[in-house]
Amino acid sequence: MRNILSSQLEIGQVDIANIVIDVASRDDIPLILLGLQHIYTTESLKGAVFNILQEVIPHKANKNSEGTVAVDSGRGRPGMEQWTILVLGTLRLALGADFDRIQELANEHRTLRMMLGHGIFDDKNYRLQTLRDNLKLFTVDIMDRINTEVIRSGYQLLNLEATASIQGRCDSFVLKTDVHFPTDINLLYDAMSALFRQCLHWRQDYSLPDWRQHKYNLTELKRQYRRIQKLRHSTSKDEKKKLAQADLICKAHQTYIYLAQKYLNRVTQSYELLIGKYKVPKALLLDMQTFLQHGDRQVDQIRRRVIEGETIPHDEKVFSLFQPHTEWISKGKAGVPVELGIRVCIMEDYHGFILHHKVMQKETDDKIAIEMVKMTQAKFPEFNACSFDKGFHSKSNQSGLKEILDEVTLPKKGKLSIKDQEREYAEEFKQAKKKHSAVESAINALQVHGLSQCRDHGIDGFERYTALAILSRNIQKLGSIKRDMERQRLAEEKKQAA
Repeated sequence: MRNILSSQLEIGQVDIANIVIDVASRDDIPLILLGLQHIYTTESLKGAVFNILQEVIPHKANKNSEGTVAVDSGRGRPGMEQWTILVLGTLRLALGADFDRIQELANEHRTLRMMLGHGIFDDKNYRLQTLRDNLKLFTVDIMDRINTEVIRSGYQLLNLEATASIQGRCDSFVLKTDVHFPTDINLLYDAMSALFRQCLHWRQDYSLPDWRQHKYNLTELKRQYRRIQKLRHSTSKDEKKKLAQADLICKAHQTYIYLAQKYLNRVTQSYELLIGKYKVPKALLLDMQTFLQHGDRQVDQIRRRVIEGETIPHDEKVFSLFQPHTEWISKGKAGVPVELGIRVCIMEDYHGFILHHKVMQKETDDKIAIEMVKMTQAKFPEFNACSFDKGFHSKSNQSGLKEILDEVTLPKKGKLSIKDQEREYAEEFKQAKKKHSAVESAINALQVHGLSQCRDHGIDGFERYTALAILSRNIQKLGSIKRDMERQRLAEEKKQAA
């Protein structure tokens, strides 16, 4: 049984609307709490958000067919309230915190506990696994819809007319995944370590042979891996020394892939034994099968690169076994030759709200400019002007954007024609181009508040993490507006009292 928020106040509990939040504090937590308090106390916004939160429920396996179905929210044990999930989820991303810190805050932070609906006599504590499981219930669609309602409410706070035009600026950045720098030898070791763990897991149930010396075998493989790491090509002018060192490196790699192949064959035998003799369903052995494929691929690539001298094509490479969606991105930034992650594109308005975002899997800026504008206009029909940087330029974008926007600021790459010079040297274009750089401030704020590195796993976790960070940033912006209004009110009261 799940409730959005219990409506019955208990002894010692303070209504969320009456919680006093310190507007003089410079910490991030009061801003988030002010934004959440505004959601709760604004009836129209509260109704819209709570209606959306009703969809935040877990799913279970469908007995009649494949896939999952939503559980009945009116039956079973009481689950975490959806309002609690929203509060803790936005706080996690706004602070860029891990679950351990969120657990500590949820159990010990007095003002936060009042926002969660706990009174002074309520000793409820949150368990770490409970937080992990429930904060994953948000979907990208749910957060996107709440985000739109929050931005609309922010415009009302700023006293903007409903028909007022919205101007935006669009840019992308790389959200890093939680991976180490990839080389073919350490990716092979990752695959072998995962396979050893899988075999040990199944050995406990089925007494698989050949794994009694697993610690020694893995140590032997790691010792050879470390030996290769320390080897360097000779810089000597003596050709014989260079050839001797190259031969030593080649032999070390041969030994390494020989050991790995021996253990891969052993894992394959265990896999066939589990399927054939012990009748373990293949669905339960998907991880073992996946890492076997990874291991075979890395052995092949090391052999081709080191022994045969072949250059491995970029599209054949994998940059993380545990985060396979990771991309190798080189944007040409000074001091940052390469970034490991996925591009994220954001559309920010001139008031600091993030109107729309997109996770760009294997996409570049010039491919999504028109899509970003159309998706933003679907949420905010008043959106009629936007600025971009040169990375979004293409001939089709220049013409396509002019058809759907009143004002387009998109600099052209390369040498400008006379017509392009007239367009880009116009005063309106130059002023919009100057304002465009403010989007870097929004990107920096997102990176400071959780989007420097994605802590969640898998592409679904990546998209969920990004969407929640955007929602958290907009709620924090809402709290910033409320804080400034409250500070101004207190200053006026002080002035009148004097």
